[in-house]
Amino acid sequence: MTTLICDCNRTMPLAPEALGEALGETLTLHSTLCRREAGAFQQAIRGESDVVVACTQEKRLFGELGAATEGAVAPVKFINIRETGGWSRDAAQAMPKLAALLAAAHLPDPDPVPTVTYKSAGRLLIIGPVDRAEQAAALLDDVLNVTIFAQGFGERGGSQDRRFPILSGHLGAVTGWLGAFEAQWTQDNPIDLDLCTRCNACLAACPEGAIGLDYQVNGDLCRSHRDCVASCKVAGAIDFSRPPETYAETFDLVLNLGTQPVFTRHAPPQGYFTWDGTDPGVLLRLRDLVGEFEKPKFFDYKQKLCAHSRNTTVGCDACVQICSAEAISSDVRNQQIKVNPNLCVGCGACTTVCPTGAISYSYPRIADQGARLRTLLSTYSRAGGRDAIVLLHSQDRGQALIDQLGRAAALGVAHGVPANVIPVSLWHTASLGADLWLSAVAYGASQIAVLTTGEEAPQYLDGLAAQMEVAQTLLNGLGYAGQHLHLIRESEPAGLDRTLLALAGRKPQAPAEHARHAVAPEKRTTLELALDHLIAHAPAPLPPAIPLPAGVPGTGAALGGLEVDNERCTLCMSCVSACPSSALLDNPQAPQLRFLEKNCVQCGLCATTCPEQAIKLVPRLLLAPRRKEAVVINETQPFHCVRCNKPFGTVKGVEAMLGRLAGHAMFQGAALERLKMCGDCRVIEMYSSENETKITQL
Repeated sequence: MTTLICDCNRTMPLAPEALGEALGETLTLHSTLCRREAGAFQQAIRGESDVVVACTQEKRLFGELGAATEGAVAPVKFINIRETGGWSRDAAQAMPKLAALLAAAHLPDPDPVPTVTYKSAGRLLIIGPVDRAEQAAALLDDVLNVTIFAQGFGERGGSQDRRFPILSGHLGAVTGWLGAFEAQWTQDNPIDLDLCTRCNACLAACPEGAIGLDYQVNGDLCRSHRDCVASCKVAGAIDFSRPPETYAETFDLVLNLGTQPVFTRHAPPQGYFTWDGTDPGVLLRLRDLVGEFEKPKFFDYKQKLCAHSRNTTVGCDACVQICSAEAISSDVRNQQIKVNPNLCVGCGACTTVCPTGAISYSYPRIADQGARLRTLLSTYSRAGGRDAIVLLHSQDRGQALIDQLGRAAALGVAHGVPANVIPVSLWHTASLGADLWLSAVAYGASQIAVLTTGEEAPQYLDGLAAQMEVAQTLLNGLGYAGQHLHLIRESEPAGLDRTLLALAGRKPQAPAEHARHAVAPEKRTTLELALDHLIAHAPAPLPPAIPLPAGVPGTGAALGGLEVDNERCTLCMSCVSACPSSALLDNPQAPQLRFLEKNCVQCGLCATTCPEQAIKLVPRLLLAPRRKEAVVINETQPFHCVRCNKPFGTVKGVEAMLGRLAGHAMFQGAALERLKMCGDCRVIEMYSSENETKITQL
């Protein structure tokens, strides 16, 4: 492992001895690694060990140097230690944090994940007023195959030049994604734009001015003089007797210039753009979307763990509700959810609210995220750091905001990222939830802060807040005083500076001993490992149980027990067959209902399935040993067959059945008596009765 550090023209007070001791290597401090001292970089990359360069702003230059260096074979990674802490008023105290960031950069790259492929031939549909649509089309038609769907003619009207196909009518549904959009519309206007030559004879002939420069008839103004029809007799483009027709056509890209969005969801599909006529970047991105493209498949789904539905009854639908891309749908018949990978944008919100871990994040996987958090916090602690705050932020706007704060600190107008705040970049801030937050606290973090910048869907903020409420309740219930979890909503450097400085001065109670376990691939196992450590090192005495917020769906850390009304429960075991996590169990040897609270994910399928409505969810963390044991929560005497005395069913179950069917016409006399028999005796009795009837008839 080789680490190259640079104080960026002596603007950062780096301590190479302290950093080297924490990393286990000897470091040389550079001041102009990207300029005069570039030879040190070239020498390092001629070796075989990984090279970490503590500079991201000159990443492109270093890449060019590497390509021009003979014998350069070493893998190179880049990490930002400047804006994240080197440019801060307390930068001299930030060596533990900088060592942690450098150590995390040396972790191996996550394993590759499957990809999703898009293919685009450049068929672009532009929706909007004709004048603006033609203006945009003129900037794109050298690369893209443009079709316009006219929505009015705008201020200037359409061009007399027929450069682009123009569709018109009432636009219906637009569905799909990059390379696979489908637009449906109804053509109900008398003027057929395919036949129209734009000679403008109809405009001149119409006495009401009902025809505009979009070459469509305004039905509210038209008085049926039909002068326009006579003026268009040769071309034959106007026909008031033409019935409305519905059409559909496929496109690779969609550009919306209108005032009404085609997709109302927060995260529209890839390949869909809106343009107000000012930002040229939108058109530049469109021009690049011809060819074949890949993106990561962000999720893994295991149906056997899913608590969505059983026997057409819906239990947990947290992932369906929170998805801002509408990529997740319910498939009750097959007892699962369906995720469209083409619509998925990789936010990971579905994975954090999933209570079972049936849907998990794979970019990177939870084990890789856990390894990064453990490395960061263990290195920070080993280097002498205290009261670590993990700041989770997006790699887009979140990173940009931190960079702005760092520059402001370098100019002396802000404090900068405090020495005990460790920024951690994520693809999306919704991709980490309560299981990893609590793991980070177990690893030694005193606080977890999630930075949101306004780019997140509203339901994501609600989901994060709900998870924080549960996680904070758990920590406080275990005796850890103070506020450990924070949802930061800032979009300006000054506001973020004030918030981070305030958090840096707080010292909520944390476990005295830091955990060393690795994060497990399974979500529930990770949660259990974190809770076990927090419980083992919690300030005594512990309460019997910690009540958790009720009615908070999709917290991702759903824990709790059940209350069973034993007077109403008939031990029909419907709840056992409905339970997706094996929290409810029967006993093949006796009529008993058993419950393993550790496995319960509070999906509610048992309560909604129970025909007697005898089950009630109890959100809590039970701290007694029986939480991990299968305990009997209801039992009764077996019912014995009145014919052979073999036990079958339960006394309560049979009595309830007899009571309900006693008044039914089909269950009178002997038929009702057969319900008291086991299955074998019931068949024998029916067969014997039929034979007796036949003999009597003879």
